This record gives sequence, structure tokens and C-alpha cells, in this order.
Amino acid sequence: MENIAARSTRLLDVTGSSAPTVAPAPLDWRDGLPVLTGAMASLRELRLSDAPALLAMLSTEEVMQFISPAPASVEGFERFIAWSNRERALGTHVCFAIVPHGMDAPVGIFQVRQLEPGFATAEWGFAIASAFWGTGLFMDGARLVVDFAFDEIQVHRLEARAAVLNGRGAGALKKIGAVPEGILRKSLLRNGEYLDQALWTIIEEDWRAIRIAPGIRVH
Repeated sequence: MENIAARSTRLLDVTGSSAPTVAPAPLDWRDGLPVLTGAMASLRELRLSDAPALLAMLSTEEVMQFISPAPASVEGFERFIAWSNRERALGTHVCFAIVPHGMDAPVGIFQVRQLEPGFATAEWGFAIASAFWGTGLFMDGARLVVDFAFDEIQVHRLEARAAVLNGRGAGALKKIGAVPEGILRKSLLRNGEYLDQALWTIIEEDWRAIRIAPGIRVH
């Protein structure tokens, strides 16, 4: 399963000791994704046990309208999850499950995959169950994912592709601060028809300027 929608942490150790403490070595994301915690949800590594929930949440007509086909069975999602974790270990792809606070099962995913060796240019995508559209869940998780891409993976240019007809996906990308760069003509095959896609980008220095500039915020 590829970029299926847009195509659309901190540790504090207080020991109470006066002796010097040694900070633990930072974990490499290739060894396992950290849990990223937002105001509305946590983002974590996919688990094989997530497959039934992902099938139920991401296989509806509304979610599938402008995305590449998702797996059609629990077993298909299990294969996708196993593949995703292997690719993460190879350093080419990450996929976070979106788990709203108070829930155990995911309601969507965020993906980031390299487009060139070394991850300087990457593509990201997202898919969220339609019941959570318009709730702020996307913005809550997207900020975490974009920060992770630039801070931890060391991405320089982050791209997304959204079907031109997908106004909701385009609106979400614009809201997070992505900039449209052009139209990819007839670049997405969906239900036997080729659709035009818009290319949206976020550049590292632009993202950092948005995040730190007084009076300016990603809204």
C-alpha cells in the first residue's frame, strides 16, 4: 500500500541524585519508531494486531475515493504492516498509526518514504477514517510527523501528491503549510481512470520559519 491519501517525546529523567547523570544514547528510528504524543492522539509504530481496525477504518468509500487501493482484507493489511516495518528497518520508509487519546486501535496512518537515497527528498501521505475528518486530528498528527521528518529523518524537501478533485486533501495540505508547485497530469490511476494530481511541498527552512516566527503559526 503506497501513499494512500494525499496521492495525498520527549524524555525527562528526574533521579533526585546530586551525582552527574549520563543521558541515554538517542534511539535510532530505524530500530523502532518512537511514540509521538499530541493534544488529541498518539502516533506509534504499526502492529500486526492493528490490521482489523485499519481495514474497517480505511476501506470505506469516502476514504478510498482519491487514494491508491488499500488492502482488501485483514491478511492484506498484515502484509502491509510487516512490509512497512521491514522498510523502516532498512531506513527507507516510516508509517505511524494514529491512535486518538482514550482509544487503543488506530483510526488512520501517516507515511513518509524516501524519494532518493539518504532521504533528502521524501514523500508523505495520510489516511484518516471519515468519522474523524474535520475534528483537528489531522493537524494534531501532521505537525508531529513533519517535525519528525525534518528533525529525526533529516529530510530537506517533503512532497505530497493530492488528486486535483480532492478538495479536502488539498485543504489539509494547505492548512499545514504546504505549497502547491504544479500539476502532475494523469498521474493517478483510480477505478480505471487517470486523474490529475497537484504536487505540494514543504521545505525544511520554510517549516522552521513557520514554527518559530512570532505571531505566525501553522493553524
